[in-house]
Amino acid sequence: MGVDVIRPTNPEDVTALLEVANATGLFAPEHLELLRDMLADYFGDRSDGGNFWITDDDHGPVGVAYCELERMADQVWNLQLIAIHPERQRQGRGRTLLHYVEQALQARGGRLLLVETSGLPDFERTRAFYCKCGYEEEARIRDFYQVGEDKIVYRKALSVDNSAQKGR
Repeated sequence: MGVDVIRPTNPEDVTALLEVANATGLFAPEHLELLRDMLADYFGDRSDGGNFWITDDDHGPVGVAYCELERMADQVWNLQLIAIHPERQRQGRGRTLLHYVEQALQARGGRLLLVETSGLPDFERTRAFYCKCGYEEEARIRDFYQVGEDKIVYRKALSVDNSAQKGR
């Protein structure tokens, strides 16, 4: 049995994490290049601290998650990426990684987590995953990515502000 660790991503993970994203078959080559650039920015001290990368490590990276703080909102985060290598899917790894992200955001005072994904049939398992993890569909933007490809936004409250509820 391997040692599974969810940990902050480090520069040595970059190549393996890009391979994980590529192996899912859900990222176009230009999106993989964008991920490479985002990781380079993150590790090149060009990051402003409003984002973080997490790695699922089992004797090497098998999963990745990336979050960004929404700049014009109060403690709202956007999960920009979560991916588990296809050979390691359906083992609970994605759920565990997402739960870890949620806990990390709660520790930072996170209030709400948004997730955006494609409305294409290839992303049906992805959408079902978010629903199983307690996310609700909040919005659909038709033809967002391209004609015929909607963007679907899911949301999950990370914390409840009890003082706001008492006033109602």
